[in-house]
Order: sequence, then C-alpha cells, then structure tokens
Amino acid sequence: MDNPGQLFIISAPSGAGKSTLCKALLGRFPDLLFSVSHTTRCPRPGETNGIEYFFTTKEDFVRGIEKSKWAEWAEVHGNFYGTSAEFLDKKLKNGEDVLLDIDVQGTIQILGRYPDSTTIFIMPPSLDILRSRLASRKTESQEVIEARFANAEKEMAEKHRYRHVIVNDVLEEAIAELISLVETCRSARNQEVNAKS
Repeated sequence: MDNPGQLFIISAPSGAGKSTLCKALLGRFPDLLFSVSHTTRCPRPGETNGIEYFFTTKEDFVRGIEKSKWAEWAEVHGNFYGTSAEFLDKKLKNGEDVLLDIDVQGTIQILGRYPDSTTIFIMPPSLDILRSRLASRKTESQEVIEARFANAEKEMAEKHRYRHVIVNDVLEEAIAELISLVETCRSARNQEVNAKS
C-alpha cells in the first residue's frame, strides 16, 4: 500500500455527543466513509439495519470471532459490537479514508492492526452534565443508565491513549474543532503523497 487511506477513530463515553459530531463530520466530508459496526443489541426506535448498525445474532457474532472476521470486537453492557476487518482492509487499500466510531477497548485493538490511525476522544464538559444527558434520552432503564455512567468514568480515564481530545461543551465549537482537525490531517497526508510522487 503506497498511499493507503487514513483511518480516523472517534471514541467517547455514552452521552458525550459522539454520534452528532460524527454526523457533522460526514456532512462536511462526503468522501469520508463511515464504518458501520455490527452489534447484537436490539435496534432502538428509528434505527435501520445497515445504517446505524448491522444488527446480528449472538450466534453469528461469535462465529465471526472464531473466523477472525472482526478487526476489533468487544462485549459492552451485555451486547457484542465489532468492526469488519474485510471492510477496513479493502477501503484503506483503495486509498479511501474511513471513520470509525468505537469504544476504548476497540481502539486499543485497532491500533494493534493500524498503528497510524488518527485517534480522537470526545469528552463531556463534566460528569454532572453527562449524567443529565444520559437520563434525558429516556430510552433506557435507571439500571442501564448507571451502568453506562460507571463505564463512562472508566473510558474517560483512558483518554491519554488518544492523540487528540475535544471537549464537547458548546456543540458548534466542538464540531468546528473536529472538522479542522480532520482537515489538517488529510491535508498533511496529501502533501506527503505529493512529495513522494
């Protein structure tokens, strides 16, 4: 791979606004491919198979683990999540840039395979605001919210593993910062490629 594509990884604790930021990023860069994760959790209202996630059974997912189908995978809140290795390998080899929305465990696995990835961690302004955002969703039980909050604290403690950290306090500012960061990374890669040719 002389000029492979770039892999951008965005992680954040649940409720930090990662999905909104990813959507804004994809709107700004239409040629940036979003890697749709596979999961065994049930679809939420309004979610479509193949758009937000590829929804699969636990049996099929475990078969995928046995066949090394996943570039990364994890069990989170009792459900499996994974990224297709075939999709990433194919797109990056073609020189296409890919956006991954995965958790900290997944990022560590991906970096073992793609060490040059650009890693970005999204932080909430505070734990109080994060708890409030999780509660306002009204899609999960109090027990699940507490589990997500405990997991969020653990993930935030791992932010040092990421090259870049963005605090999502004012959404518009966080979007602008993220777009600028990706723009800079892509521009640097283009200059690198042009210098080689």
